[in-house]
Amino acid sequence: MKRFVDEDLTGAELRECDLSGARLVGVVMQGAVIDGLVTDLVVNGVEVMAYVEAELDRRHPVRRLIRSDDVADLRRASRELRTDWAATVARMRESPGIEHESVDDEWSAVQTLRHLVFVHDSWFRRCCLGSTDLFTPMGLGIESVLHREEQGLDPSADPTLDEVLAVRAAQAAELERWLDAVTSRELQEPAPVPADDRWPTYARGRSLRQCLGTVLREEFEHRRFCVRDLDLLAGPDRRLSS
Repeated sequence: MKRFVDEDLTGAELRECDLSGARLVGVVMQGAVIDGLVTDLVVNGVEVMAYVEAELDRRHPVRRLIRSDDVADLRRASRELRTDWAATVARMRESPGIEHESVDDEWSAVQTLRHLVFVHDSWFRRCCLGSTDLFTPMGLGIESVLHREEQGLDPSADPTLDEVLAVRAAQAAELERWLDAVTSRELQEPAPVPADDRWPTYARGRSLRQCLGTVLREEFEHRRFCVRDLDLLAGPDRRLSS
């Protein structure tokens, strides 16, 4: 266990770190930002995540639909997410080039959309449809995805916004057709994840509902990150990174 005592961590950035079970005692934390998978967070003796989750649900009602086991709610969630992304893309088009700009070393908007291409290929086509096809070359996987080229990804890909959107449109139509046919009962069945070593192997044993939930949550969360960065890019305090 690492222990920090009387350390000045002002302005520190912890990225992709596992802080499960961490204890911050007697600390000064002003103007701090925490963004990630956070549960059971106790601040000064108060478990605060219930308040945080309720506020996020108030701001983004689609979150409730994403958590539902009713296929009608999930269909509605998928439609709302597509509508929200369309509005975000329209905003990008008002400032040509902004889709390639990055903030604080985060993904640009185009890179975010490329990641969602990969999410669809891996968590929907592979896990929900049982596909063994290689992933779309322009897809962008996270760092923990190994052997990317062997799985079909092209690290040198540099598609335009329109090229990515064309792939996204085809994927959205594929998901919509499947959602129109699947039933709530079928969603509880085991996902037909192929027995090979492609991403995500750890999805074996999960239900179709769980895999679909990953797709929808990724669509929601990454749009939230994208909008956050577009707001920063549009503001007076532009924090760009190459």
